[in-house]
Amino acid sequence: MGFLESGISPMFMMIVGSFYKKNEQALRMGIWYSCTGYVSIFSPVVNYGFGLVKGPLHSWKYMYFFAGGLTILWGVALFFILPPDPVRAKGFDERERYISVARLRTNNSGVRNTHLKKEQIGELLLDLKFWLVFLVAFLSMIANGPISTFIPIIIDSFGFSTLNSLLLVMPAGAYAGTLQLVAPYLCYKYSGLRSWLVFACQVGTTVAALLLWLLPKSETGALLFACYILPSVGGGYAALMGLQIANTAGYTKRSIASSGIYIGYCLGNFVGPLVFKPADAPRYIPGFIVVTVTAIVAGLLALVYRFLCVWENRRRDRAGIMEGFEHAYEDDLTDKKNPQFRYTL
Repeated sequence: MGFLESGISPMFMMIVGSFYKKNEQALRMGIWYSCTGYVSIFSPVVNYGFGLVKGPLHSWKYMYFFAGGLTILWGVALFFILPPDPVRAKGFDERERYISVARLRTNNSGVRNTHLKKEQIGELLLDLKFWLVFLVAFLSMIANGPISTFIPIIIDSFGFSTLNSLLLVMPAGAYAGTLQLVAPYLCYKYSGLRSWLVFACQVGTTVAALLLWLLPKSETGALLFACYILPSVGGGYAALMGLQIANTAGYTKRSIASSGIYIGYCLGNFVGPLVFKPADAPRYIPGFIVVTVTAIVAGLLALVYRFLCVWENRRRDRAGIMEGFEHAYEDDLTDKKNPQFRYTL
């Protein structure tokens, strides 16, 4: 399942980067990424229903048949209806296709290039900004372990039944999906907010982890509130994806960078459950200490990334080369090689 899912996020990032301008990308990222939160409103209800099924198979198998069937059908549909870039989009006449490509000139990052350029991969691997984004994704997603796996178990430890614990996850999904829309919308509406919003969302997750770590078990309401705001990290990750794709030019470099941030995301999701050990149940204090520390560090690294971009933009301004778009398409220049490129904050 993980192998088959691994390409979805990087490919979505590339498609959004190929159709929308820098200031539009974060919101579009948020629209599709918010589904990971909003689905948690509906999936507990569906799984609750399947949990009541008395059939020849275990109830969890019916859950997988349902989810897998939907995924297969929609995957087949996307093959025919989802265009990869404006050049190959169906339904556009030549004028509309030209406009779709021409409006991306201000991105300074090209639209499509079919050649793998090894020098761009090397440049990416030596780019401190890429590794900062990678680390933010990795450290922030350690919190996703309890969000995706342990919140129902934690809620269950408050005295609710297993099935009712599934239903009590629904507000967390509503909060996460809404924040994953609101944060990118603010990025779209106001310039220079993206890295600040990543930091702010990490603060939300830090507060939640601190409450789950320090509050006594008798404070059920406050602990439930903490469970509900723990997914604040999702809003920051939605903004982070938009930041990564907006600040990486060169088609090969941008493609690998999109995959790189998702590798950080996956590694965080891999490590997250490992710090929540059965021996620490029901409060999982050591796990929430780890989440608190990693959320704080991820937020601080987002600010380091911001200040690095500010410094680089000012350095280019002092060199006397102003932002421009003469080389937006033809040269497939990277953000480092194109002195007219300016980093989004």
